[in-house]
Amino acid sequence: MKIYIVIPAHNEQESIGKTLQSLVNQQLKPTQLVVVDDNSNDRTSEIANDFAQQHPWIQVIHKKSTDQHLPGAKIVEAFYAGYQRLDQEYDIICKFDADMVFEEDYLIKLSEHFRENNRLGMVAGQCYIQKNKQWTLENLNNNDHIRGSLKAYRKACFLEIGKIAKSIGWDTLDELMAQYYRWEIIVDPTLKVKHLKPTGFNYSQGAARLQGVATYRMRFGLILTVIIALKRAWINQKAVLLFSFIRGFWKAKREGAPFIVDVKQGQFLRKHRWKGIFQRFKLK
Repeated sequence: MKIYIVIPAHNEQESIGKTLQSLVNQQLKPTQLVVVDDNSNDRTSEIANDFAQQHPWIQVIHKKSTDQHLPGAKIVEAFYAGYQRLDQEYDIICKFDADMVFEEDYLIKLSEHFRENNRLGMVAGQCYIQKNKQWTLENLNNNDHIRGSLKAYRKACFLEIGKIAKSIGWDTLDELMAQYYRWEIIVDPTLKVKHLKPTGFNYSQGAARLQGVATYRMRFGLILTVIIALKRAWINQKAVLLFSFIRGFWKAKREGAPFIVDVKQGQFLRKHRWKGIFQRFKLK
């Protein structure tokens, strides 16, 4: 199987070398890998270029953008900048972050999963972070959710879901759309990936507003939006995020922001989210 990888990278000089070395060491090498240096002002580009000079299947491109960090914005644009450099001969397309370290059998096990199940649309391992000199599971999401840092798609699934949405929340929407089109998703707990920079939840009010816009564009509705906003405010222990989130939703509604799913897809997304909420309450 031909595996293509795109790695967006912004100021990742401390980790990009470790990520690339772990991919160079794979038992099954990627066919093509593109590092997108997204407006870095450190040694990210230099380190990536060193790898590209040694391995012809690696290339580095440079993208000018803002230094402002808003989840789901910069990273998706950077991904597409790299994706456009690839041909269309891939079987599997991966979007990886630049602070991941993979075991040598990671890609070969991914390919085995895809070979064994023709309806498998997405698969990934789980992230581990270092605490007290030990690597422990970074348990931020449900066990059936593939982190945005570890996305791997079968080509047919990737194209059918419309690729990656240019919106915050893309890394949840892609899974929901895959299930809408009856693709299967697997999170393999035996595939352990070291996450060198633990995920932070210190989102700004601007990020919260964008999340509110995204829930409107995904047709979640006000009640689901409020529930999601409450969870985000609770995680961050910042009540102001709740109001920013809802303000973003109403602003999108008032201005008639375009939806990113159709009516039938929106109904499926809402039903799926409500089902997940009720299941969590039952477990408690």
